[in-house]
Amino acid sequence: MIAINSPQKQDDITKLLTESDGDFKYEFVKKTGMKLEFKVTPDDSAAAAKEAKSLIKGQPWGSVLFFQVLAE
Repeated sequence: MIAINSPQKQDDITKLLTESDGDFKYEFVKKTGMKLEFKVTPDDSAAAAKEAKSLIKGQPWGSVLFFQVLAE
């Protein structure tokens, strides 16, 4: 499971991760305030968090977005 804290672009982040065809499959679980939670398959939270951060930073809006990715 990973969590992404971001006050902006939450819908874009959710769409980006759930439609990603990388090494991990991200399944949106829930949103609490500015925290988005995703179930990750295969279950390697640290590597999935690193990939999610790279995916977000790779977007035109991702390099200027304030966000945090946590492996839980």
